[in-house]
Amino acid sequence: MIDWDDIRYFLAVARGGSLRAAAEALGVNHSTVLRRVAQLEARLGAQMFEKLPSGYRVTPAGEEVRELAEQMEVSSHQLETRVLGRDQSVRGLLRVTLAPTLATHLLMPDFAEFARLHPDIEIEILSSGELANLTNREADVAIRVVYDRKTLPFNLHGLKGPDVFGGVYMSRDRLAAWHAGSPPIRWIVISSHGIPDWASEGEVRTVEAPIRVTDAEAQIVAVRQGLGMTTVPCFVGEADPLLVRVPGTDLHMYGTLWLLTHGETRKTKRVQLFTEFASRRLAAYAPLLAGRTKKLLGA
Repeated sequence: MIDWDDIRYFLAVARGGSLRAAAEALGVNHSTVLRRVAQLEARLGAQMFEKLPSGYRVTPAGEEVRELAEQMEVSSHQLETRVLGRDQSVRGLLRVTLAPTLATHLLMPDFAEFARLHPDIEIEILSSGELANLTNREADVAIRVVYDRKTLPFNLHGLKGPDVFGGVYMSRDRLAAWHAGSPPIRWIVISSHGIPDWASEGEVRTVEAPIRVTDAEAQIVAVRQGLGMTTVPCFVGEADPLLVRVPGTDLHMYGTLWLLTHGETRKTKRVQLFTEFASRRLAAYAPLLAGRTKKLLGA
């Protein structure tokens, strides 16, 4: 009889293309993956993979197994979510995925409040730029900024939240120094991004050579330290007393916040409690998210 766990390991190698990638995805060591795949091959009497210098390639026999294995995976997830949806306990694990900036600069106090209100719910905060797969139950709730609603997967249930805007900010001290005739200002950009066209219309001009950082948190710290100016969400810039919006620049819409859940999972009591709680908190943050606050230039 085929062991479902062996199928899981097989799919991880087929999707990742190597033992290492499969081991990282499953949270095990590569020898465990190798043993599980060998066990499946022995039971089926067929070779599932061809080992190449570049990694593992699925054999024709493996492709036939893969098609059926993916059907098994879908059925397994449907079974789990249907049973989970009947769970009305306020105990247990709740996994919430969201971007790191949203977690650290906006919602962490709210997570603390929710944990105080529901001490028997174990909260796992997955603050990552990677999109967790709700269908595969990698998370129970996703809080995401979505620019185009049409890009939302049709099988997810969504609660629409407020719009999120960004602006151009620099430190108050750096702006004062610029007014006093200090050296030109430099742009601070995340390595994978560029300088947005909409941010070049302000009064402060920058030199062509930017300062590049690898992530949003480093970008925020760099602008606080006066290294230059940059674009950040209004909920970061307006809430930071060290930062000020650059004169002559406009706000730009990043997208809309959505609370996303999947299928039967959203019917569990702990998921319902959290989505209702988070929806109220996000609505209260609408003015800050849109940059409509009293903290303007010179305030």
